[in-house]
Amino acid sequence: MFQELIAQMAREVEKLQFELNVTLPAEIRKAVELGDLKENSEYKAALERQQFVQARLGQLTQRVTKLANIDITQIPADKVGLGSKVVVEDEASKGKESYELVFGDAGELHDGHVTMGSPIGRALQGKGVGETCILKLPTKVRRLVIVELYTIHDRNADDLA
Repeated sequence: MFQELIAQMAREVEKLQFELNVTLPAEIRKAVELGDLKENSEYKAALERQQFVQARLGQLTQRVTKLANIDITQIPADKVGLGSKVVVEDEASKGKESYELVFGDAGELHDGHVTMGSPIGRALQGKGVGETCILKLPTKVRRLVIVELYTIHDRNADDLA
């Protein structure tokens, strides 16, 4: 799970590095050749893009460092934590929903993915099968019972099989 995310971020870093070191300098050189820099929109746009790319590279580097420092052995094997897939039942409606807790920097979130810092992610963390978590929303309070739990440890075992 973490290796996939790190690889995805590494690909993005590679693209951004190429843009920062090859594409943008060429665009800036072309814009400078056009003359007056005070009213040169191409020059301003290239500089703004360069600042954005530099900031994004900084973010990605920080995220990769955080991911690399996660110790999977510290994640509980019987409670909801990072990488867990959880099936919950709403006490009021008896409807079932499933969620997967992902790292806050997962980039693209897919159906059922929730970040650890989201309200549902925070409500589920540390709970086990049979426990009730209380999700406080602006309009109501939901009580969710955990009916199934697959931790990152279960999933790693399945991935290796």
